Amino acid sequence: MTTILTLQSHVAFGHVGNRAAGFVLERLGCAAIAIDTVRYSNHTGHGAWTGEAVPAAELTRLLDGVAAAGGLARCDAVLSGYLGRAAVGEVVLDAVARVRAANPAALWCCDPVMGDHGQGLFVGPQIPVLFRDTLVPAADIVTPNCFELEVLTGLPVARLDQALAATAALRRLGPKLVLVTSLVRAEAEPGMLEMLVDGADGAWLVATPRLALEPPPGGAGDATAALFLARYVTTADPAEALAGAAAAIFGVLSAPAQSGNRDLALVESQNELVAPTHWFPPVRVG
Repeated sequence: MTTILTLQSHVAFGHVGNRAAGFVLERLGCAAIAIDTVRYSNHTGHGAWTGEAVPAAELTRLLDGVAAAGGLARCDAVLSGYLGRAAVGEVVLDAVARVRAANPAALWCCDPVMGDHGQGLFVGPQIPVLFRDTLVPAADIVTPNCFELEVLTGLPVARLDQALAATAALRRLGPKLVLVTSLVRAEAEPGMLEMLVDGADGAWLVATPRLALEPPPGGAGDATAALFLARYVTTADPAEALAGAAAAIFGVLSAPAQSGNRDLALVESQNELVAPTHWFPPVRVG
């Protein structure tokens, strides 16, 4: 069984961060070891929430306990997301180092959660620098959205050639694969939303119909990163992992239960995670 250590946010109500990624991973047959970087009542997109970030020292103690129980030695991959505080970056690096010490083939998928178009940055100014200079260079896979790709590279991403230039620039920092979880570009087919994966062996694009969801649900990026990683760990095929992730998240977002739901309707649409209703073929673009 594939085992994945996931370090990101937790909410008591809703499905974002580990509440999204953990469910996705386990529904796909992976064992998920979840370490929560923050503990909130609900996604901050609701407008009000309670809770707090988990101190880095407490996270380290949790990792120590997991390691002592033999959990880290079983890991095939690490998935990291929302950090909460910059100090958590060192905890993530330490967790990855411990996993790789036991399994040198283990992958690290770093989701650089920082912001989005229409929202801007929703993290402190030190977080983008931490991702760009420290975390992204050490990761195997990075999964930014379009906005985060622009922040990390300083490059515009309005056309496909610009997106490929930006993913290539990000790969030069160290990662083997860059997955752009939501690509919006001027020359795309109207009414479509795209995802792009770029690696040393080529680049592939998948387009799905754009869904008019109000309010936009939180957690879609967290679920997408988990979907891609779970498939890539088992297939080592970026195009297949891209197509599977795109089909699954489209199925979740287009399910009737998603309408008007501020959080992902993962439980109601969980069959879409493993057997998507619709399939969208990847197209090689580089």
